[in-house]
Amino acid sequence: MSDAHLSQLTFESLEVAESLKRGIADLGYTRCTPIQAQTLPVALAGRDVAGQAQTGTGKTAAFLIALLNRLLTSPAAADKPLNAPRAIVIAPTRELAVQIHSDAEGIARHTGLKLAIVFGGVDYDKQRRILEEGVDVLIGTPGRIIDYYKQQVFDLRCIEVAVMDEADRMFDLGFIKDIRFILRRLPHPSRRLTMMFSATLSHRVMELAYEHMNNPELIRIEPDKMTVDRVKQVLYFPATEEKIPLLMGLLRRIDARRTMVFVNTKRIAEVLERTLTANGFVAQALSGDVPQNKRLKMMTDFHNGEIAVLIATDVASRGLHIPDVSHVFNFDLPNDAEDYVHRIGRTARAGAEGDAISFGCEEYAISLPDIERYIGHQIPRAAIDVVDLAAVTAPPPAEWRERAPRPGQPRGGGGRPGGGRSVGGRPGGSRPGAPHRTGGGSSGNPPVAGAPGSANSAAGSNGARRRRR
Repeated sequence: MSDAHLSQLTFESLEVAESLKRGIADLGYTRCTPIQAQTLPVALAGRDVAGQAQTGTGKTAAFLIALLNRLLTSPAAADKPLNAPRAIVIAPTRELAVQIHSDAEGIARHTGLKLAIVFGGVDYDKQRRILEEGVDVLIGTPGRIIDYYKQQVFDLRCIEVAVMDEADRMFDLGFIKDIRFILRRLPHPSRRLTMMFSATLSHRVMELAYEHMNNPELIRIEPDKMTVDRVKQVLYFPATEEKIPLLMGLLRRIDARRTMVFVNTKRIAEVLERTLTANGFVAQALSGDVPQNKRLKMMTDFHNGEIAVLIATDVASRGLHIPDVSHVFNFDLPNDAEDYVHRIGRTARAGAEGDAISFGCEEYAISLPDIERYIGHQIPRAAIDVVDLAAVTAPPPAEWRERAPRPGQPRGGGGRPGGGRSVGGRPGGSRPGAPHRTGGGSSGNPPVAGAPGSANSAAGSNGARRRRR
């Protein structure tokens, strides 16, 4: 973290418990970031905070220090049940919950407070047992928290501190009803400390804040139309079929080590993963339906440099603290202008510098005016150099995974052998020699030159249509 990025306020000067100061010192923190310098004095005084700052500026440490200090300086109620946590932190995604829990373990290592994390996809019974044994701080995603609460695994009536992180993302992911369900079961706002942090605080988020918080103090570190000034941004305008060759050429030119490539759909992420792997890159795709164990290992491998290129949908564009990301590619421009800021923020965390390279293709260039209006300036343009259009080796076809049959349905689906509609008396709906299409299409999947589905296979497709007629 650069010194220019830090404020003059030191953690040592804050009135926090000594055990907390030891944990902070062990992590090497000495001076507060701007969001910490402005929010900690307010939250440590017991007043609610709604804080806005760029991604990677220390929001997590700010609310964790205030939360842990509150628990250390105020004794728990004498009649508190064993399964009643004293603080709750709600995060929109599993990755963000894991990151918060990891940071909390570091800061709280000398406090003796017991932390727990709950999220979907793994360790259901293990997480349940931990909650039943009693914890001080509960960190988790809305769905799993509500699941255990409805089973009376834990009690929310003794919550002293409540935190909502990335609150606007809660709206985006459809969690707002779950958030209200949880907040309405907590003690009255006047009897708890409530903090809300996010990279953006929209009007709907502030409505939630004033409904469930006790006259929160609004702290904005960045203006509404913010961008990451330390990021060198550039925009190319490739044709759809040029996107993969251009990406590969630029990755080779920059000698990609720790690079993130953002796409808009899971299908494109999978296509890119197969194509980059077939062309010698160590790349993996991170999307919403990747099993949790694989997801966590993927993040660890990327953090350790074992994965050079991480391809991600916007499920990973917020809340993940991945230091030293050198380059971010917007393979697809995001549909939401705010997501552009969150994406390129991966490569300018905590005062670092980085590069963001965006492709304005035919399908997603429509988002460009809104993005540039939001960030307040035009993204610098660059011409495509023919030497950056790499030759692409087509990947092998994606593996076909047979779905489990529904109850009462034979394997293969339907009554015909092969599971498909027969064409011309042949089972399975396929003809010998008929072209097999992978990739391509109107959803932004760039065809690989010479591969099925590209322009080179159009003649075969037209001939097949004539034979059917």
